[in-house]
Amino acid sequence: MGFIRRSFTFMLGTIAGIYIAQNYSVPDIRKLATMGIFMVKKVEQTYRKPTTDDGEASK
Repeated sequence: MGFIRRSFTFMLGTIAGIYIAQNYSVPDIRKLATMGIFMVKKVEQTYRKPTTDDGEASK
């Protein structure tokens, strides 16, 4: 019984997800993640400690 119950829940969630994706404006998760990573890298470059000639961060 447990397998059938879990399968039914999975199928119901899949069908609901397909319906929502087709009928509503759902943002593209990959695009949002890429934009977030880009923003984090930009902040890191802006606030990074300056490096010396030998490659170590200055204190």
